[in-house]
Amino acid sequence: MAVFISIILFLAVLFVLILVHEWGHFFAAKRTGMRVDEFGIGFPPKLYGVRRGETEYVINALPIGGYVKIFGEDPTETTTSEADKARAFGARPKWAQAIVLLAGVTMNTIFAWFLFVVILVVGVAGAIDESAYNPDSSNLVVTSTLQGAPAEGVIPVNAIITNVTTETETLSERTPSAFSDFLASHANEPVAITYSADGATTEVSITPAAGILPDSPNRAGIGVGLALVDTIKYSFPQALKEATYQTWASLKAITLGLGSLFSGIVAGTADFEQVTGPVGIVGYVGDAAQNGFTALLYFTAIISLNLAVINLLPIPALDGGRLVFVAIEAIIRRPIHPVWAARVNIAGFAALMLLMLAVTVNDVIRLW
Repeated sequence: MAVFISIILFLAVLFVLILVHEWGHFFAAKRTGMRVDEFGIGFPPKLYGVRRGETEYVINALPIGGYVKIFGEDPTETTTSEADKARAFGARPKWAQAIVLLAGVTMNTIFAWFLFVVILVVGVAGAIDESAYNPDSSNLVVTSTLQGAPAEGVIPVNAIITNVTTETETLSERTPSAFSDFLASHANEPVAITYSADGATTEVSITPAAGILPDSPNRAGIGVGLALVDTIKYSFPQALKEATYQTWASLKAITLGLGSLFSGIVAGTADFEQVTGPVGIVGYVGDAAQNGFTALLYFTAIISLNLAVINLLPIPALDGGRLVFVAIEAIIRRPIHPVWAARVNIAGFAALMLLMLAVTVNDVIRLW
């Protein structure tokens, strides 16, 4: 059941992001005077369609995105209308063609920025100072465990400590320093620690001992790193600024990561263990949804930025590849021969499919 829900969420996220992307192409094409023949939600077979003006708006059976059909994108399309010939994609100025091609990735970037703003205004979980401790909302979270320490393998990372007791005393304030002092005062005495993780509550008994903490060898402890976490909300102006920074930083990290991957592919040293395809993303979507609505929004924003960067790659069949064609045509001052353009697009598409296949196989291997 959990896998089914993850798949549905993945398809929903992908559907929204591709729809946002294609709406960018649609809007830009309309604004630059191109004839848009069809705006499709999902992929054929066709379920329902309605024509408004020159454009048919279609709902298709496969809910995995959408598409925009602009007259003249296929150089073999013809018309007897001189007015429509002037509105074909290839007949419009090169700057207009470039704007249409860039509009999809621009919308994905804007959409991610918008999601970041929403997340920051609604509130995002983050580490806070102990002076801001709120017993009703703050959580004491395990961030790490020391190798060979009593807590290793007993309390998982990301667990939330909910209660700490001995036979005679209970921890009254769940902060890192209070927790540490409590354990130090109960050296060599069993301490009952209750934590929640993965939707379940567990109680374990651990005995604090000296010689465990590297910085304080004489102080008793159990060997856990801790953080005080609470929901941090930004004002709207702060959210706008922080969302802009998050968008830029994420785009930079994604670009560098993809650059490293492709240079590794050329050199034969690519590590596909660091790459996740559709199968792996399904699992990540489910994990994000379990961590709350804002976590799912954040994951969606990151995927949207990934789509933006990937679509800008100068690979035929992607927006970036088509943009290269437009630049070449602007330089040579004539259209690229349709036969050669089709051959290059097919080769680029085949290369993308091979890469996707390799990543998917790696996902399945890791799953097993």
